[in-house]
Amino acid sequence: MDDHDFFFEIEYYNHRVCTPSWEIAHSRTSFVDLTYIVNGSAFYTVDGEEFVVKAGDLICIPNGCERSAVSDNDSLMECYAMNGAPCRLDGTPCELPFPLVHHIDMHADIISLFGELGSEWLQRKPGYRIKVRGLALLIIHRYFELIVFGSNHELVDRRVKKAIQYIMNHFAEPLTVQDAAAHVKLNPGYFGRIFQEHTGLSFRQYLTFIRLNQAEDLLRSGEHNVNESAFQCGFKDIFYFSKVFKKHKGVAPSSLLQATPDERSEA
Repeated sequence: MDDHDFFFEIEYYNHRVCTPSWEIAHSRTSFVDLTYIVNGSAFYTVDGEEFVVKAGDLICIPNGCERSAVSDNDSLMECYAMNGAPCRLDGTPCELPFPLVHHIDMHADIISLFGELGSEWLQRKPGYRIKVRGLALLIIHRYFELIVFGSNHELVDRRVKKAIQYIMNHFAEPLTVQDAAAHVKLNPGYFGRIFQEHTGLSFRQYLTFIRLNQAEDLLRSGEHNVNESAFQCGFKDIFYFSKVFKKHKGVAPSSLLQATPDERSEA
């Protein structure tokens, strides 16, 4: 599934705290059921297959499945459930690439996002659906990180996170690994090792990656020429910039200026 062309229209949200009599009656879904269990357990049946789900599990029941569920009275379930329709931006339905049941463990940031989503959902202020859609996408993005992308930003060292924010604020300046290390109060050699461990790139590679992405955005806007784009992103040598840009982006920076606005946005 192309993450550039994805949308989730949330139809139902519930912070569910089960009682002994709680159940989902047998029915066929007309939506995708995404349920994140944060406490207790329950018994689900999906298309005739039985599951015991527990805290830390994510349930993803596709559209058109037969489902039912009942409480585990020895350990009543608490969960966050949102039902909706994953689709492409043109409205074409699509499927989420998640298993029916997958253990993603407990994540405070996901629970916090659900708390914010629930608050917006219940208050129903003007325009609330816009914010709810955004929060739902943030939650689904975290599911992608944990299940599809194989990464977890929660595990990134806080000093690396601080250094990344420092780069974002100063990438147009002549930054060095020594500057970033001093900002987070670490020895440059040690900082360089943990930075690469968490990002997969050296400090210099990461800085270049961010600079090139920003330069690409400036060129695509049609508002800046190659020289301006390079200098505004921290490149002082236009020939080096052009060489590095073509190496990483596959095209010369000038080619983006020669494209029409529609071609620049689609490239």
